[in-house]
Amino acid sequence: MRIEAHHHSIQLTKPFTISRGTRTHCDVVRVTIEYQDFLSQGECTPYPRYGESVDSVIAQINNFSKALATLDPLEARIALQSFPAGAARNALDCALWSMESRLYASAFPSPYFSIQPVIETAMTVSVADTATMTEQAKQYVDQGATLLKVKLDAESVIDKVHAIRQAVPETKIIIDANEAWHTLDLVSIFEQLTPLNIAMIEQPVPSGQDHLLKGIEHPIPLCADESCHTRAELDTLIDCYEMINIKLDKTGGLTEALALEARAREEGLAIMCGCMLGTSLAMKAALPIATNAEIVDLDGPVLLGSDIEDGLTYLNGTLVL
Repeated sequence: MRIEAHHHSIQLTKPFTISRGTRTHCDVVRVTIEYQDFLSQGECTPYPRYGESVDSVIAQINNFSKALATLDPLEARIALQSFPAGAARNALDCALWSMESRLYASAFPSPYFSIQPVIETAMTVSVADTATMTEQAKQYVDQGATLLKVKLDAESVIDKVHAIRQAVPETKIIIDANEAWHTLDLVSIFEQLTPLNIAMIEQPVPSGQDHLLKGIEHPIPLCADESCHTRAELDTLIDCYEMINIKLDKTGGLTEALALEARAREEGLAIMCGCMLGTSLAMKAALPIATNAEIVDLDGPVLLGSDIEDGLTYLNGTLVL
């Protein structure tokens, strides 16, 4: 196999803000695999929160590739699982899944997975002042969105959610704190949010401080994101969360994501399928997880100024396949 990795920088339609900062561009790394007469690709998004950069991920991919080059695609994907999870392994793993499909004269996710033809996906409201966030939420709903993911930091939490709920009284809302609420009174926050009909709260405390959630009454289900990468973390999350967010850039690819999904189900945890900012190439690789997930958040391409040529179709808050 011939394996190459290249950096692509894509401008966002508008700045995207979460509790950790603001981004104006999405930097992805794409892997291209050539095997026999076939080409396949995979995409990952290096994430500084996890100590990744474009340069470090490309270096990892080049290093992994040396051990995989003499193997066939299936052998390579199996061997790849011994390398560290993260964005680099994800791009390779997804490219290898795609190559296997091509060898069967098919296109991923066929012939391995049956995907629902229509999947509801969250539309993301990024952190801003209350008026701006409320207006963005209304715009998404006016465009057909039925599920909103509201990004929040530790400022004016209740005021922002209350204003958004008043503006879109019938829309399903989930909240993503991105680890920012550790300085807040969680008991009070959860109590005040409960009447606002919130479907789920994602990662209220920093990874490693999940024990702070044990024993706290929370009628709204909690979801682990930054705290859950692979099956290795699951045991520490039981009794802290009711759901986990599976992202391929965290699991190191679809292979581990499928194993994580199965183990989480055994433990009674619900599944959210999420994403980093990225193109439809990355979202397509996550569809086998999304098709069975209770909550799906694969709106990454909607936030970009451009997508791949054969991108996914987003219509009225859904992925139409």
